[in-house]
Amino acid sequence: MAKPKKSQGSKKVDFVQQPPPEASDEESQDEQESDVEIKVDGEPEKDETEEELERLVFGDSAGFREGLRGLSEDEAEDVEEEEQEGMTGLEGLDDAQLFFTDTGPGQEVYQPPETGLDDESEDETLRSRQPPAWEDSDDERTLVSLASVPRLRKLRRTEAEDVVNGKEYARRLRKQFQLLNPAPEWAQTAMQRPARKKQRLSGDDDSSQEEQSDDEMDVDDDLPSVAPLSKLLQDAESLVRQSGPGAGKKRKLKPEVIDIQRAKDIPGVQPSAITSLSFHRNLPLLLSSGPSSTLYLHHLASSPPAPTPNPLLTSVHIRGSHLSTTAFHPTDSRIFLSSPRRYFHVWDLSTGRVEKVTRIFGHQHEQKSMERFKLSPNGKHMALLGSTKKGGGVVNILDAATLQWSSQVRIESRGGIADFAWWRDGTGLCIAGKGGEVTEWNVKEQRVVARWQDEGAVGTTTLALGGHHELAKSPIGTDRWISIGSSSGIVNIYDRRAWIDGKNSAVPEQPTPTKTLDHLTTPTSHLAFSHDGQVMAMASKWKRDSMRLVHLPSCTVFKNWPTNSTPLGTITGVAFAKGDVVEGSDAYAVIAVANEQGKIRVWEIR
Repeated sequence: MAKPKKSQGSKKVDFVQQPPPEASDEESQDEQESDVEIKVDGEPEKDETEEELERLVFGDSAGFREGLRGLSEDEAEDVEEEEQEGMTGLEGLDDAQLFFTDTGPGQEVYQPPETGLDDESEDETLRSRQPPAWEDSDDERTLVSLASVPRLRKLRRTEAEDVVNGKEYARRLRKQFQLLNPAPEWAQTAMQRPARKKQRLSGDDDSSQEEQSDDEMDVDDDLPSVAPLSKLLQDAESLVRQSGPGAGKKRKLKPEVIDIQRAKDIPGVQPSAITSLSFHRNLPLLLSSGPSSTLYLHHLASSPPAPTPNPLLTSVHIRGSHLSTTAFHPTDSRIFLSSPRRYFHVWDLSTGRVEKVTRIFGHQHEQKSMERFKLSPNGKHMALLGSTKKGGGVVNILDAATLQWSSQVRIESRGGIADFAWWRDGTGLCIAGKGGEVTEWNVKEQRVVARWQDEGAVGTTTLALGGHHELAKSPIGTDRWISIGSSSGIVNIYDRRAWIDGKNSAVPEQPTPTKTLDHLTTPTSHLAFSHDGQVMAMASKWKRDSMRLVHLPSCTVFKNWPTNSTPLGTITGVAFAKGDVVEGSDAYAVIAVANEQGKIRVWEIR
């Protein structure tokens, strides 16, 4: 049997492993490492030139090691420095430490100051300064998983952390909130307490008591202590009214149709009906209060830099006092607060002190309640409606600076006094009895200068003075308009300037109304005039959305406002302010309307 022939193209490959030579030293051992030699039948062996060329092109391990040994120590240090320069220094940080919170352009992330204490010590320090109003004993036993809820994973310090107790969970939530919502500068200033004098002489007790009395405010224990207004506001210049494009011009409104536009509402809903609403005369501040015993002070700012429109500046809670009347003092930084009690309060915004006035010496039996009061426009007097109704009514006049009794007005009217108002110049009062009798009383002369009867009066409920006239010989002030509302909803408007002329300055006993308005069908509860008397608002709290605006001197009701969709509600307060009370606004006037639900809505009259 013949053997198969081998193909000519096949080659025989023999693997020959050379035995390793004896290593005399470390250098010879590296050079004489075990190699595998491959021999291919039919291929010529490589000469020295070819091997040298192959080594230069492809390199070998021996040449690489020799190159490393050739580097000097200085060159090795340079290589090490270059490698270290390529490192960023963030290799050992956790993933949570590689990110930051972007709060927008121009804002910095709030970082709490370093106190050198741990978290527990810091919490104890804050608790010692201002103890919390209430603590939950279950916080220590409550366990919260931070890893199971995606929204809580940002509160972890490390990726492996999971369960924390309720106290630690609340503390981390508080720190996260401070990180995302930095505290404004005015709030940080208001929270700072005045530094007390630490260096006291141990032997001088009288001096230490004097120093302590200087640092602490002299107020009752039950009264709140709030920061001064200058510390509550971030920038005092923001309270200065900015002149709009139409500032300084006397603009006249057209009758029948009014150009009114809704502005930003006052944020928040108060816990009770708002029974008192008033604007500051010179500053963009709005004051509101009600039976909830809390007074709210808002800053009217509908445009930047305010983060929210019309922000709340501060609030004061008077325990046990259902506030019925609150008002700004016309010339200084005080706010007067009263309730159906035998006392009233005075809050000084410049010092933050709240003072309590308990009684009027010599007239306690006639002033059992200080629920209703009004401050004179010149800031000199305070008129309090007395509680006695023996054949009429009493109004006690106090000195607004000393809060001492100065004079008294007593009128004869069946059922007592319905309402009263100060003259524009603050020199007298206009007092309306419930039977329709109106008494004009001069404060300087301490006497009644006129009495007249409201035409067709059936249960007088309220009155208001507005406008201005420049007649020199006027015994009843410089107010041009007076409006009187009744329990039937009828509102009579009188032109007081028509009663005074060059020959006769006597007020008629039964004047004829300039206009009688019958648009309200329920008792009139609110009457208010704009700053120059061109617009009058009349409203009734006994019927929902019962409000009308009247143009003067035409005495016509505007037809286009309010509409059926105007969100007025049950009206409990109405107040007017000049248009420049809103910063940068060119409106003629601003009107605020409060309702029984605790909401305040604002409109601008163009």
